[in-house]
Amino acid sequence: MSGGTDSSVAALLLKEQGYEIIGMTFRSYDLISKGCLEKETGCCSVDSIFEAKKLAAELGFEHKIIDIRKLFEKTIIQNFINEYMSGSTPNPCVLCNQIVKWGQMIEEADNLKCNYLATGHYAQVIFENGRYFLRKGSDNLKDQSYFLWKLSQENLARTIFPLGNLTKTEVREIARKLNYEKLANKKESQEICFIPDDDYRQFLRQRVPNIDKKIGEGNFIDTNGKIIGKHKGFPFYTIGQRKGLEIAMGYPVYVLNIDATTNTITLGDSNQLLKTEVWIEETNFMKYPDIFKEKEAICKIRYNNKGEECRVKQFDNKIKITFKKPVSAVTPGQSAVIYEENDIIAGGIIMKSN
Repeated sequence: MSGGTDSSVAALLLKEQGYEIIGMTFRSYDLISKGCLEKETGCCSVDSIFEAKKLAAELGFEHKIIDIRKLFEKTIIQNFINEYMSGSTPNPCVLCNQIVKWGQMIEEADNLKCNYLATGHYAQVIFENGRYFLRKGSDNLKDQSYFLWKLSQENLARTIFPLGNLTKTEVREIARKLNYEKLANKKESQEICFIPDDDYRQFLRQRVPNIDKKIGEGNFIDTNGKIIGKHKGFPFYTIGQRKGLEIAMGYPVYVLNIDATTNTITLGDSNQLLKTEVWIEETNFMKYPDIFKEKEAICKIRYNNKGEECRVKQFDNKIKITFKKPVSAVTPGQSAVIYEENDIIAGGIIMKSN
């Protein structure tokens, strides 16, 4: 329970359905102590934690606050920093769902002798042919299955998504009908929870001592290797970036490649940003146990991507994705999630090109 609309309505619905509930809220990160903001906001704020606790009290079920700050720092935040410092662009929400929202929560559920865990995610758990897999939520604008591709069969077997077949509008209406007007009108939280000002560059400067001196300026080069300018250090750039490059070429240029070893960034035009082939690693299979036989599918290379037609085939523990049409800004470190219509076949982390 984050204190927000979705997890709160999920609790309301479960209570109505007769489940015995124990609410759980994680204390994951102290924004004030890290100097990020004067006042905490978002899912890790003190206010949101006590709003969750207040709702649990009103509904008459137990609520626990679990301090996971050390775990969150050691895993989610450190991985976020490490990925940028290696020239990749991380997706902390995907890792957090695997390690914290399921890994830690299942451990806590076991301690409390709970059979299931439930969240306010917009996704659906399906069981067919002896396997659990995720299906997109009914609300296409809110579907969050993309962020959940790392969940294991064991995770999914114990998961309930009360909002999976609802739209956000319907969820707000449920809150209103149950006289939770404030809850119904709560704003959405879009940013990374530990970077509420959405400035990851400043966050890196706060967390990596002397990063500007340690990394320093590097060269912008073109695809022929010619030096065309200077940049502020490779961790401050992402594949596909156009704004903030502070270089005038007479035409729009984009970040094509980031070389952390040499602190070099390759720039080029939009056509040079296109790729037809992508490899992913750290794969997790859902609907099928493997895809050694090539399949037609749809692949999303970022959350707000509509999905692209492709062919997919497994090679050992990696998957080759071949797109029917070139796709832009394929970013190492981000997730590629493979769908069969609305069902997740598999997901993985986009690898760096050779």
